[in-house]
Formats: sequence, structure tokens, C-alpha cells
Amino acid sequence: MSISQAEIAQRVVESILAQKLSPGERLGEQELADLFGVSRTLVREALMQLQARGFVEVRSRKGWFVVEPSIDEARDAFAARRIIESGMLRQAGADNHEGRPLQNVVRRLRAHIAQEKQAIRNADTATRTFLLADFHVCLAECLGHGLLCDVMRDLTARTTLVASLYQSTHDASQSCAEHEEIVEALAAGDVALAEQRMLAHIGSVESALGQSVTSGADSRERLRATLAPVVPVVSLAAGRRK
Repeated sequence: MSISQAEIAQRVVESILAQKLSPGERLGEQELADLFGVSRTLVREALMQLQARGFVEVRSRKGWFVVEPSIDEARDAFAARRIIESGMLRQAGADNHEGRPLQNVVRRLRAHIAQEKQAIRNADTATRTFLLADFHVCLAECLGHGLLCDVMRDLTARTTLVASLYQSTHDASQSCAEHEEIVEALAAGDVALAEQRMLAHIGSVESALGQSVTSGADSRERLRATLAPVVPVVSLAAGRRK
């Protein structure tokens, strides 16, 4: 079955979310065309879409590369996440004026966290990294902010690139525990506490960044493995990207 331009772009973003693509990694047009069984024109269109979204750049006579965010771009991405994610939770508190727990939201987020924990137990690095980032996309969807899902996916992919580039020491178990604390505050109906915990979580991720730059491999086989579908299990996010 033929793959579309949007699906190629989405596969690249998901691979960034899973930290399977590294900042500065080359994306060869012909290699991608062979991998997906499409024309180089379609690949180029997908890469141009990703360029407009800030994920790839073209270098003269060298080709396409995953961007390497500067420290200022890193700060901007984290600042945007603070504004959007705290705003979503604040709005949830305003909408939930009768003080009832957000049971449907809590149920879906707990299921997502169960998947995170399973991936951590299985030492499945790509899946757990994807799911830890996707928690924030799932939160936007659960709170009814459909238009913000794509925004959150792009922002979390940007901060994932930053974490890869600056070697974050914020580990998976810590992120999962912080997600759980946010959800338990929602379960108790304390949206203000959930917002406070979300801001602390984003702050702890940002503060865990180091300064050492990583580099990636560039072989055809690595590209094939890198752009394979990320999550073999049924993810809460699966239905919303069709």
C-alpha cells in the first residue's frame, strides 16, 4: 500500500519522539525513497513539510539533516510547553466548576501510564521514549483540545531533540513517576495541583540537560531500523493519526 507525504513526515517525527533519529543525522532522499517505495519527489515534499515545521534543514551540496536546536531554541520550546500545558490544565479546572474528578481523562491517562511502565520494565527504549513524550499529546486530546494535539506533538519532538543533543539526565522512571503524580492530582479533582506538578515536571526535564553534543550513524540499515513503526502495542494515540 502506498504511503503518503504526510505519513512519511509523521514517521520521521515519531522516530524523533522515540529518539531513534539524532540531531544532525542525515536523511538521504534516495534512501528514504527506497525505504518507503515512493518517488524522490514525494520524499522531497515530505522533507520540505518537515523543514517548515522546524525538524529538518537542507545544507548546500550535502542534503537533508535533522536539525540541531540551539540553546535559545531549547528554551523557547520549553517555555511554549509551559504556557500551553499549564493553560490546558487551568482551562480544565475552569470547565470542571462543580469539582467532580475528571474520571474519563484520568482513566485514559492511567492506561497510558501503564503502557509507559510496561515499556520501562521491558527495557524497550524506543517505545518508552515515544510513550513518555506522547503522554503530553494524549493529555491534550483527553482534555478536548484536538487542535493542540499536533502542536504538542511538534513541541515534544523539539524538546526530545534537545534532550538528545544535550544529553538529558532525566530518566524514564522519573518522568513516568511525575506523569503519575499529575494524573493523581486530576483524580483528586485538584487541577491547580496538577498544573503545579506539570510545571515542575517540565522544569525538571529542562534542568536535566547537559552540554555534551551527540552524533548519529548514517547507514542505510540504521535508517531502515530508525524509521520502522515505533509502538508495536495498541497505543492510545494510534487512532488519532489516521
